[in-house]
Amino acid sequence: MKNRFIHKSLVVVVVLLAITSCKKEFLETVPYGKLSVDNFYKTDADAQNAIVAAYDILQWVNARDWQSVWLAKTLPSDETTCGGSSSGDQPNLVELDRLNYSSGNPVIKDVYTGQYFGIYRCNMVINNVEPVNDFRKKIIAEAKCLRAYYYSELVMMFGKVPLTLTELAPSDYSQPRAEVAAIYAQIEKDLTEAIADLPLRSAYAEADKFRVSKGTAQALLGKVLLYEEKWKESSDAFEAVITSNEYQLSTDFSTLFKKTQEFGTESLFEVSFTGVKGYDWGTFQWGGNRNMENNITWQLCGPRGDYFVAGNSGMVGGWGFVYPTKEIYDAYEATDPRRHATVWSVGDLQALGGDWTGDAVNPPFDFVGYFRVKYGTFADETNGPVGELNYGTNLKLIRYADVLLMASEAYYRQTLESKALTELNKVRQRAGRTDVTASGTALFDAIVKERQVELAMEGVRFFDLVRWNLASSVLGSKFVLNKHELFPIPLDEMTNNSQITENNPGY
Repeated sequence: MKNRFIHKSLVVVVVLLAITSCKKEFLETVPYGKLSVDNFYKTDADAQNAIVAAYDILQWVNARDWQSVWLAKTLPSDETTCGGSSSGDQPNLVELDRLNYSSGNPVIKDVYTGQYFGIYRCNMVINNVEPVNDFRKKIIAEAKCLRAYYYSELVMMFGKVPLTLTELAPSDYSQPRAEVAAIYAQIEKDLTEAIADLPLRSAYAEADKFRVSKGTAQALLGKVLLYEEKWKESSDAFEAVITSNEYQLSTDFSTLFKKTQEFGTESLFEVSFTGVKGYDWGTFQWGGNRNMENNITWQLCGPRGDYFVAGNSGMVGGWGFVYPTKEIYDAYEATDPRRHATVWSVGDLQALGGDWTGDAVNPPFDFVGYFRVKYGTFADETNGPVGELNYGTNLKLIRYADVLLMASEAYYRQTLESKALTELNKVRQRAGRTDVTASGTALFDAIVKERQVELAMEGVRFFDLVRWNLASSVLGSKFVLNKHELFPIPLDEMTNNSQITENNPGY
C-alpha cells in the first residue's frame, strides 16, 4: 500500500479538472493551485472536480506504459500470446502470458497500487462532500460506485486485501488484509447505496455519458453477486438493468469497439481516452504519469510494423504485443461475423490486400498467424502528429451483451433454463446465430462458449475460467491449481506493510 494514501494536509491537486462539452477533454487533469482539504469540498464545483479525479484513475490504470489492468487480465488467458521482439523485450508481460510471474512482477504491482489510488480519491469524495443537495448526493453515489468497482477488481485478482474506507496518514498506512467476505459486503453496501441516488443513463447530458449510472451500479452489483455465487440476488440485479429499457445490443458488432460507438446504446461503463492532445515523442506522458489521455496500450498491441503490410485493411502496424491465438480464431463458427470483427488470420489480411512478411522458418516471437482486430490499430482511430501516440479508442468495462450473458448464467444456476436461454439467445441473434435449445450441462457449455466468442480479448476470459474451475483443463500445465487463481500480493506491499506477513498460496 506504499504511496497510495496521502495525508489530509497535502494539496488537492488531483481534483482540479476542467469539464468541457468537448467529446473527451473532460478527463484532462489541470492542476491550478494548492488547496487544503479543509478549504476544499465546499461547493458543487469542488465536488464535481473531485469526482472527475476519481474517474481519471480509470485511464491511468489501463494505459500506464506497459502495465495496464487490461494486459494483466488478458495475457494469462488462452486468447493471446505475449508477442514483442523477443522474450527479453518486455519480460514482465512474458511472465504473465506464461503464468510464471512472482510477487516482484511490476505489472502486478502497478495494477494493485493503481486501484488504491482510485480508492483514495473515492474516499476523499465520500468522506468530505456533504450531501446537502441532490447534486452532491449524486456525486457521492458516483464515488461509491467507483470505489466498489476498484475493490471488485482487487478482490477478484488478489483475494484478501486491505479494506480502507478513510484517508490514512502515512504513519497509519500499514493495514491488515480483510477477509474476502468483508470486502464483498462493503462492495454490496456501496453499490446498493449508490443505486438509490444515481440517475438513469438517459438522464445524463451527452457530455456526461462517461459517468456511472444506476444501470452501471446494478450491473456491477449483479457481477459481484455472480462471483459470490448468490444466484438469485445476481439475476435480480441484472433483471433491473434489462427491464429498465435503457440499453440494447448494437446492430453492428463490427463497429462496436470503434470511436463512433463510444458511450453508445450498448455501453454501461467504459474508460474514456482521447487522441486530441496531439502528443509527439517529446510531449507524450511516459513514466507512469497519472495524467494519461490516450491509450498507448493499443499501439503496443498492434501487429509488429517490421512485418505488417496494411493493404486496404485500414490497420496500421504497432509494436507487436498480444497476438490472438489459433484457439480463439477456431472458437468462432466460420460464418460468425464476430470473428472477422475480432481476429484476422494472415489469409484474411491478404484478402484485404495486405500481407505479413515474417520469416516462416524463424517467425517473429510469439506470432502464430493471427492479428487482433478488436481494439485494433486502425488509422482512423488515432490522430497526428504522431499516430502511434494518439489512440483515442475507449475501453469498454461493462457492456450490455456481458450483462445478458451473466444473467443467463445466473438463471441457469437456479435451474431457470427458459430465462437462461432467452438472455443467451439475444446475444446469439445479434450475431446471426441459431438459437440454443440445450438444457443441463450442455446449456452451461453453451453459455461458456458464447462468453468466449462474444467477449474475446475484453479482459474477462481468464477469471471466467478461474471461477468456473475450468482454468486447469483449458490452460493446461502452466496453470497451477491453488496458486494461479489469484495474483500474488506485490513484493513492495509485503515489504512495506508490516501487517501483511503471508502472501497468497503458492507465492
